[in-house]
Amino acid sequence: MTKLPNTIYGIKNCDTMKKARAWLDSHGIVYQFHDYKTAGITRDKLKHWSDEVGWEALLNRAGTTFRKLPDADKEGLNERKALALMQAQPSIIKRPVLDLGGRLVVGFKPEIYAREVGTKVQSRARSGS
Repeated sequence: MTKLPNTIYGIKNCDTMKKARAWLDSHGIVYQFHDYKTAGITRDKLKHWSDEVGWEALLNRAGTTFRKLPDADKEGLNERKALALMQAQPSIIKRPVLDLGGRLVVGFKPEIYAREVGTKVQSRARSGS
């Protein structure tokens, strides 16, 4: 069975992304970076994330891009509408989304990364992989 690599999704020049990537680098965590502003993001990937953590957790309502949306786009949000907005304008996806091979961590807080990524590293060491 092939292990899925860690993948961090976000936007290259985002300050939060820079902090998250620096944390992963300083802890020796190997990962791939997917810039969804330049590479895009599929609806299937967004739907999968939404099924796991909920579309509300993925939608960055605090960011400039969301605040600049027309009121009609912000009203009556549901999963279908939110996923369409996120696919059309990836800047409104909360950053980063860290996929630890099947488990997602949305946003960056060092203590959460230490707990979630640390758990993965420890369990890998215990399993001998």
